[in-house]
Amino acid sequence: MLGIIGKKIGMTRLFTENGDSVAVTLIEAGPCTVTSHKTKEKDNYSALQLGFQEVPEKKLTKPQVGHFKKNNVALFKVMKEFRVDEKVMNDYSPGTEMKVDIFTLRDKIHVTGISKGKGFSGVIKRHNFHGKSATHGTHEIFRGTGSVGMCATPSRIQRGKKMPGQYGNEQVTVRNLTVYKIDQERNLLMVRGAVPGHRNSIVMIQKTK
Repeated sequence: MLGIIGKKIGMTRLFTENGDSVAVTLIEAGPCTVTSHKTKEKDNYSALQLGFQEVPEKKLTKPQVGHFKKNNVALFKVMKEFRVDEKVMNDYSPGTEMKVDIFTLRDKIHVTGISKGKGFSGVIKRHNFHGKSATHGTHEIFRGTGSVGMCATPSRIQRGKKMPGQYGNEQVTVRNLTVYKIDQERNLLMVRGAVPGHRNSIVMIQKTK
């Protein structure tokens, strides 16, 4: 799906003509540059590789610099791939700049980002457990997991059991969000609803099929 790399700026609200309040997320969408093509003949899949946020050469490794110089494009901090058909890929040669104008109002999009890390969390916060009862003999443990064992057989905790642990800081995709407003002069995309990640985090914005 054709898309673009962006940076989450934050959330705000817009007001309709009727006075209704609409919560939107501001995303600085691009501009991005096509750095290379992935083809079925060479890579077994077809995709566009985009670069975002130019950086000086000293901030990249030699293999990264060589990759960019091979295709005669600028050096970028962030690179992402977007799976597209070969027909679409032929319209965007390496060096082509992609901006927010690839989207139109009311487009449906998928937004992928890294969610906020919440650290080591218990099962109530992490898995929405309701906790132990406050009465009927309960004492000392109110937010505990409860029984997790398997008795004598198989006498172990099964893999995937909901337990306390690291919460957040993982890739999340929010699907079918609506493009509510576009500011082409400032490369701003205003999306109705929330997207994963903290302020200034990198997100991938893809058109739905």
